[in-house]
Amino acid sequence: MIQEQILILDFGSQYTQLIARRLRELNIYCEIHPYNKVPQITAAIKGVILSGSPHSVREENPPKPELIEIKGKLPLLGVCYGAQFLSHFFGGEVGKSNSREYGRANLVFADSSDELFQGISQNSQVWMSHADTILKLPENYKITASTHDVKVAAFTINNEKTFGIQFHPEVYHSSEGTQLLKNFAYTICGCKGDWTPDSFVDSAISELKEKLTNDKVILGLSGGVDSSVAALLLHKAIGKNLHCIFVDNGLLRKEEFESVLDSYKHMGLNVKGVDAKFEFYEALKGLTDPEQKRKAIGKVFIDVFDNESKLVEGAKWLGQGTIYPDVIESLSVKGPSATIKSHHNVGGLPEYMKLKVVEPLRSLFKDEVRRVGKALELDENILNRHPFPGPGLAIRILGDITEQKVKVLQEVDAIFIEGLKKNNLYNSVWQAGAILLNVQSVGVMGDERTYENVVALRAVSSTDGMTADWCHLPYEFLAKTSNEIINKVKGVNRVVYDISSKPPATIEWE
Repeated sequence: MIQEQILILDFGSQYTQLIARRLRELNIYCEIHPYNKVPQITAAIKGVILSGSPHSVREENPPKPELIEIKGKLPLLGVCYGAQFLSHFFGGEVGKSNSREYGRANLVFADSSDELFQGISQNSQVWMSHADTILKLPENYKITASTHDVKVAAFTINNEKTFGIQFHPEVYHSSEGTQLLKNFAYTICGCKGDWTPDSFVDSAISELKEKLTNDKVILGLSGGVDSSVAALLLHKAIGKNLHCIFVDNGLLRKEEFESVLDSYKHMGLNVKGVDAKFEFYEALKGLTDPEQKRKAIGKVFIDVFDNESKLVEGAKWLGQGTIYPDVIESLSVKGPSATIKSHHNVGGLPEYMKLKVVEPLRSLFKDEVRRVGKALELDENILNRHPFPGPGLAIRILGDITEQKVKVLQEVDAIFIEGLKKNNLYNSVWQAGAILLNVQSVGVMGDERTYENVVALRAVSSTDGMTADWCHLPYEFLAKTSNEIINKVKGVNRVVYDISSKPPATIEWE
């Protein structure tokens, strides 16, 4: 069965991923592609959305998508920059705004006869975020919504299913934005809304069976929800032909290697544990740059899997738990946002490694992975486990990596995580961990002056990791945790709590 979808062309807006999130919540499958890498338009694509952008259509070389196979042939919705593009380069005019066009606004006019605005209230609140504005529309365009300051808040093209809006329906502040996107997806594009966890499981298993046939697959397990769900999907598709490997890279949480191996015993998976601590520590020796650390870890992982794959006769594939935010954040094109960080499981394998890559979860956001895991009846302890970075504690130790630093951070992290669980805070936190800083501070213990390490605690709430807010953990809990860390972990004399949100900060420090 061909999965219907809406195509989102990305011009680098900070909100592009939110458009995808809102559509997925409506059970509409969608994909984000760079504006300059438009995929082949097939019958599966029911409509196209042009995102906003930090760029201006008035720049010398503004981002310009090729819409010859789209405009006038498929339903098309331009959001902010997308709307300005559809006006400026088709006979209209966009100029610098002289009035306030950032933040909350209200629709003083919304054309209820227009398909896009069905069910949208007069005076509905919307969110503006642009410095340019549409001054003049092309002749065959019609205004369908206005705010007090923005005459062309929305438009449609006569006799064409092309629409533009100068506000962001995908953000929370647009109170009826979800209804507008629903109108576009269901009414205008004719989508059925059949993108559900159960439908994904059925189609993913079917596709994996067809793709892999009787081939053997090597899969790296981490104990996290992503790799575990990927393993279950592959197991249901190919059974005993799946060979799982769990690598101890020396950068895991305290006693995690043993506990993770134990957790898989009842899942029916064929799992082998590999102790590769020495290889990872050697590769990381002297490295302080976070990108170099990530790449060194990625290389050793590949080497380990390459060696292990040779022990599995006939292995042809490497399974990975890559998810959609990994793909998006590793993407860098001219125009949309530059690479934020590299992911060791994105970007393919070196030529010498003879395995092909299979990524069952590549199209899913984190919360969707959890819903799929629930549909697969994944063990609750794994399903609700916090995300943990692929490079492990290497990117939570600022500066160079040593085995002693890892042990210190493991002890700190264990106290923090166990404390969250004991105080019934763990499940209300999306991700938590400790960071060992590369600074030391003066302290006093007993009658002695100390000069020891500082650790930062980090806890965030999020849906999929694309954005995150810091958690307002109780002061009493933080005070007790700080006291326990300083008293029990030798070498630490100061604990701080990170109150930064993403953006502008990232979840991890490196």
